[in-house]
Amino acid sequence: MDALMDFLLRFASQLQSPTLGFLLGGMIIAALGSRLEIPDAIYKFIVFMLLMKVGLKGGMKIREAELGEMLLPALFAVAMGILIVVIGRYTLAMLPSVKREDGIATAGLFGAVSGSTLAAALAVLEAENMPYEAWSVALYPFMDIPALVTAIVLASVYLNKQRGGSRGESVKIWPIVKESLQGSALSALLLGIALGLVTNPAPVYDSFFEPLFRGLLSVLMLVMGMEAWARVNELRRVAHWYAVYAVVAPLTHGLIAFGLGWIAHVTTGFSPGGVVVLAVIAGSSSDISGPPTLRAGIPSANPSAYVGASTAVGTPVAIALGIPLYIGLAQALMGS
Repeated sequence: MDALMDFLLRFASQLQSPTLGFLLGGMIIAALGSRLEIPDAIYKFIVFMLLMKVGLKGGMKIREAELGEMLLPALFAVAMGILIVVIGRYTLAMLPSVKREDGIATAGLFGAVSGSTLAAALAVLEAENMPYEAWSVALYPFMDIPALVTAIVLASVYLNKQRGGSRGESVKIWPIVKESLQGSALSALLLGIALGLVTNPAPVYDSFFEPLFRGLLSVLMLVMGMEAWARVNELRRVAHWYAVYAVVAPLTHGLIAFGLGWIAHVTTGFSPGGVVVLAVIAGSSSDISGPPTLRAGIPSANPSAYVGASTAVGTPVAIALGIPLYIGLAQALMGS
């Protein structure tokens, strides 16, 4: 009972973080009809800056890490990317009024990773003084790419069968991987990791990227809150089951990944903060690079379904509930 009370108190304290406050604030002012607008160019610049900062730190830490430490978490990230899509594909297929290709695209987007949700989680971890392996941000592409590839392959197989196509007709994997790697979010993160690995970016990181991080993240959360509310009307035009899925899926995926992270913690010493990072990226849904990749890969799917479910419901749930939940669990179970 004491452990449960301790977890609930820790969870409640996380809900008061400024990161979550800006997200909820954006939703509230949008609901009240505010005309506040943040230009799209500024939004994209903020995302770039945040992911470059995260990537630079990760790259610098990868140089110091033993590759063996990264192997099991990386395998778990790949497994989660595939598993989330497979679970979502069959779960949504059983729900009424859900088109099969729309369900697969939705599962793919929830299997892919949100860079902004990851950045929010890292800010909360640092505010809590909860250490994590900085290289854990490199788990992002290990989950993101397999999820998008799996979704597009499953959709292609299904649509080919519907058209009566040949079973021997293959799906080309490399164009899907290339499209994902060229996405703005993953490109920025990978560029930061590469620069952190092969250069000495510590001076510019310490003097420029680090001081700006929290302020830029706060503005990003405000924009995401406003965008989430704007997408609610879009989500209303499709089956309400998408909203149910978008509430349940992020927490379910995050808790499965938390369990895998706990296995890595016990067997390899993966830190509690690293376990939280793995859970957060599993519980997130891509908000930047995933949608255009799926639009190109599954053109017959309805973006109002998968983008609306992700932005209007999935991302707020992942940030406002998921991050505090995983941190509270890690503190309660692993004593961090």
